[in-house]
Amino acid sequence: MSYRIIVLDLDGTLTNSRKEITKPTKDALLEIQEAGCKVVLASGRPTPGVAGLAKELELAKYGGYMLAFNGGRIIDCKTGQVIYQKTLPPETIPEIYEAALKHGVGIITYTEDEIIAGTAIDRYMEKEQMINQVPIRQVDNFTEYVDFPVNKCLLTEDGDYLAEVEVKMQKQFGKYLGIYRSEPFFLEVVPQNIDKAHSLMKLLSSIGMTAEEMICCGDGFNDISMIECAGLGVAMENAQELVKASADYITKSNDEDGILHVIRKFLK
Repeated sequence: MSYRIIVLDLDGTLTNSRKEITKPTKDALLEIQEAGCKVVLASGRPTPGVAGLAKELELAKYGGYMLAFNGGRIIDCKTGQVIYQKTLPPETIPEIYEAALKHGVGIITYTEDEIIAGTAIDRYMEKEQMINQVPIRQVDNFTEYVDFPVNKCLLTEDGDYLAEVEVKMQKQFGKYLGIYRSEPFFLEVVPQNIDKAHSLMKLLSSIGMTAEEMICCGDGFNDISMIECAGLGVAMENAQELVKASADYITKSNDEDGILHVIRKFLK
């Protein structure tokens, strides 16, 4: 099969444990783009947290794409145009906030250049701030402050407890919102039917490609849908076991240039 597009999760996949793209992997990604392969960065991160890596990989030059917010927003890097977006219904924001308070977990959302915390800033929020390299601000009245379109809210807490909260949130909101963990300590709350696979299908349709021509690489629970829908679904060696079980191929870990290994094996 001739693959024409490669989709890369960021944390734990494209970047190593230092949140960096190694030079060999970067050079290989530039080389395949020069040869006509499209690169898509698909992340749960907000747009500012993806943009720096997109710039590093010269996606604007080569016509690559960013899927931010787990697919809640797709951006054409060459034009800067938002080609697909879905946001949370405004009336759900107070409900999500009240549920976070009820369960004693943290809650954040995002503007174009900040993380907005509706509860005390915890170490998981600080981790999110470090990953995305944008400032974080705690506000007194979350529901009043958040009067703008929201692609997602993120709930934060210790993984064992958050697993219990996930079940309760799915029971409360599952009929009209997407509720799932991207990391053990991050619970995503997104519009219904938003996941990476759903948005990738929108993208492929708009650019005239098929899923059979696509490689998708990831390590987290939120990568399973795109791994399963791809012509070649790849899990990292460091991936969650459920992710590995969904994949066609398991590559090396993110600290062993696993993406470089995929490029050499399937794109050259």
